[in-house]
Amino acid sequence: MSDATGAVLEAVRALVPAIRERAAEAESARKVPETSIKELEETGFFRLLQPHAYGGFAADPAVFYAAVKEIAKACGSTGWVASVVGVHPWHVALYDAQAQDEVWGADPTARICSSYAPTGKVTPVDGGFTISGSWHFSSGCDHADWALLGGLVTDAEGRPVDMRTFLVPRADYRIDDVWDTVGLRGSGSNDIVCEDVFVPEHRALSFGPVTALNTPGQQVNPEPLYRLPYASVFTTTISTPIVGIAEGAFDAYVEATRKRFRVTFGQQVAEDPFAQVRIARAASDIDAAWLQLQRNIGELYALASRGEELPMLLRARARRDQVLATERCVAAVDLLMENAGGSAMRTGPNPVQRAWRDVHTGRGHAANDPERALVLYGQRALGLDIQDTML
Repeated sequence: MSDATGAVLEAVRALVPAIRERAAEAESARKVPETSIKELEETGFFRLLQPHAYGGFAADPAVFYAAVKEIAKACGSTGWVASVVGVHPWHVALYDAQAQDEVWGADPTARICSSYAPTGKVTPVDGGFTISGSWHFSSGCDHADWALLGGLVTDAEGRPVDMRTFLVPRADYRIDDVWDTVGLRGSGSNDIVCEDVFVPEHRALSFGPVTALNTPGQQVNPEPLYRLPYASVFTTTISTPIVGIAEGAFDAYVEATRKRFRVTFGQQVAEDPFAQVRIARAASDIDAAWLQLQRNIGELYALASRGEELPMLLRARARRDQVLATERCVAAVDLLMENAGGSAMRTGPNPVQRAWRDVHTGRGHAANDPERALVLYGQRALGLDIQDTML
């Protein structure tokens, strides 16, 4: 960690009390307060994964994920938005230099949201593509200047021949306010709608080169950060806020349990050995989740820094541990919530209940499908050849 990125992390930690105070406001508004986004911007957080060429830190990703975890401990929705919006500079850095210049040339603070599922219609045209349709679950889109939208390119018979991510400026799409959920309510994960929007070729990046670690942006951004696999970076981006939410729930549960008295058994809950065991189990699962995420991203980054090959088994292990990190943290929060008492179920700003709702909503993200992730590791461990865009 450099002095500069260390200072960003410390500045983010200093914001945690204020972000925690605004957690209820985020839920009520169904989006992260603009004040929180502005304060995070001022720390340099959103530039951690941005290339040096555009005023970014091109940082060790471990710093980024550590900052995300701290934010999510205070407010799950803010942590989720910080993570997914904060990772997009990494993806844009893989694009053609012309696309990068269009995003950051005039405004190095431009932010990007996304919706990668290929739900829209893509039509190849002269010089690029036109896209139309509605893209769902674009977290933090109200705070973004650009959007990354997934789409399938088909041949004349309608068969998919390519999967691309289209980079679209805010002026070319509208936001439909449809996000109204029980968990991650403040994430503002609304719909992006495009109507016959032209996207030039240089702003339509194919997933093939991304998976092969051979993109146009890697030719102009030499930092090791941009030689990491898309799947490892993005799925860790989804699991890290869930780990942070679980840590926040654990801290809130322990603090409340110290003061709780259970009338039925006539004892302080802190004296209940079964409650003590739950605390131990939850703490261990949350620790295990975080330690494995750190280990995997650390090993990948070390190899990239040395210019060495990134073994497919390590990439599969990163997916294995990422999806199990989410599973462990959801189970840990469930364990605590089961013993949090009836008052935790009341409507209102109960941090354990909010965390419980948030982790289950985050669990529904496509990156957290355990069977699809775990089978990849099992196949690779058995020596089978695996071809998957999420590795």
